Amino acid sequence: MSVCFFFANFSYASTSNKIGINYGRLGNNLPSPNESIEYLQSMKAGLVKIYDANPEVLKLLSGTKLHVSIMVTNEQISTIASDQSNANKWVEENVIPYYPKTQIRFILVGNEVFTNNDQKMWIDLVPAMRKIKNSLISQNIHNIKVGTPIAMDALESTFPPSNGKFRSDIPNQVMISLLNFLNGTKSFFFLDVYPYFPWSKDPINMNLDYALLKSGGVTYKDPNSGLIYSNLLDQMLDSVIFAMRKLGFDDINMAVAETGWPNGGDIDEVGANVHNAATYNRNLVKKVTSNPPLGTPARPEITIPTFIFSLYDENQKPGPGTERHWGLLHTDGRPVYEVDLTGTRPENEYPVLPEPMNNRPYKGKIWCTVASNVRLTELGRALDFACQQGNGICDALAPGNMCYEPVSMVSHASYAFSSYWAKFKSSGASCYFNGLAVQTTTDPSRFFN
Repeated sequence: MSVCFFFANFSYASTSNKIGINYGRLGNNLPSPNESIEYLQSMKAGLVKIYDANPEVLKLLSGTKLHVSIMVTNEQISTIASDQSNANKWVEENVIPYYPKTQIRFILVGNEVFTNNDQKMWIDLVPAMRKIKNSLISQNIHNIKVGTPIAMDALESTFPPSNGKFRSDIPNQVMISLLNFLNGTKSFFFLDVYPYFPWSKDPINMNLDYALLKSGGVTYKDPNSGLIYSNLLDQMLDSVIFAMRKLGFDDINMAVAETGWPNGGDIDEVGANVHNAATYNRNLVKKVTSNPPLGTPARPEITIPTFIFSLYDENQKPGPGTERHWGLLHTDGRPVYEVDLTGTRPENEYPVLPEPMNNRPYKGKIWCTVASNVRLTELGRALDFACQQGNGICDALAPGNMCYEPVSMVSHASYAFSSYWAKFKSSGASCYFNGLAVQTTTDPSRFFN
């Protein structure tokens, strides 16, 4: 047993400062799993994280050096929490057929559970994690860590970092139970952390270089802790460390389950471009692969396992345009931009990046219009959806009213999409409509009059 335990720790430590990549598959134009795993290996990734326990992917990972993170989906949590036999069955079906030839090192239970307003799932989370861990132990598997990825929205306070605090609507017993489990099993607090989002909310006042991990001399001193920060990522990570400390947990390891920067997005999504994405991820790699490890101001010189989001742009992800533009690779396997995941390539050996054109908020008018080459049957359903939301969205399309002419589904849908988006974008609506809509700076009415 002691020999196995030593091997497990040595094996993990040998790749913990290598970069991982999130391999999501929400697209209808993505390379095959076989090609994708070949790309991951050629990129010299050390770890790969998938969002389920896909049998084809796990078989193809067999015999590779990639350390693998698999996932229990949110929909499976309550079933597994309800009975140990369900956890046993999940492990028997999703781990045992592949392990150890497929080097599964993490099982993540759920994904951003506290982002969902499903309090039963919150309550069931840790019982499900415990049952999965019990099942692994019963199979004499001791080198797979069990965790759960948490988004930054699980905190109600992040600034300054020393004020970090978990949301008050998440019951203390839930969060303390989670931290107890992670602490007791020597697992990691997995965090989805994106400096892009806080920066993009205030791009005028927040320094872009600070968000991109560039060493430009910009620093921030936490007035309470006295710690000095040189980048936004460390600031966000330490806010979680301080939040855990407030609940009495000072030694739980941190891991970054997702981070990255969008390489593109909608017209109104500031700073989403190839230049910034390449800059952020190159600097991230240098930070994570540093030897000795850098850690954070609150936890200096610790290794933080990190997964970049994501391998590809995923064209079927809903939401604003940035949701579909995080990829390191195009769907033909070409890099969106070059990044050396080993962290050894000097900056001056990279090709010149395209100049960013949208690092300042767009000030002009934007419309939401029908995308090209859409199916009219799908467009009709989307038009009905927009008009059924009320609020006068489609009043102007009624016979005899201002926008009734021309009588065309495309022109009516373009008006309805723009009207819907104008009404609801402040509450999170996007100009997407399942891929049927795009933003434009050209008034679509000029084409229909």
